[in-house]
Amino acid sequence: MADFSVNETRHKGHHAQDRLEYRVYFALIFVFALPFAMLAYAWTVIRHARTPDQGPVARAWAEAQQVAPMIFRA
Repeated sequence: MADFSVNETRHKGHHAQDRLEYRVYFALIFVFALPFAMLAYAWTVIRHARTPDQGPVARAWAEAQQVAPMIFRA
């Protein structure tokens, strides 16, 4: 069976709305991931007496970059 929704035209307003929605989700995921990334960073420093390759902000940013697109693919 053919999938005709693939070639549907999109209205101009949807792209800006999708981008805004993605940024909102990204920001929320980042804000929720940041405390856990800080705890993981502190745990590594205390436990292994070394600093991780990524700081807590970079780690939370990377996690948000991984999770946010998954929400839009679903």
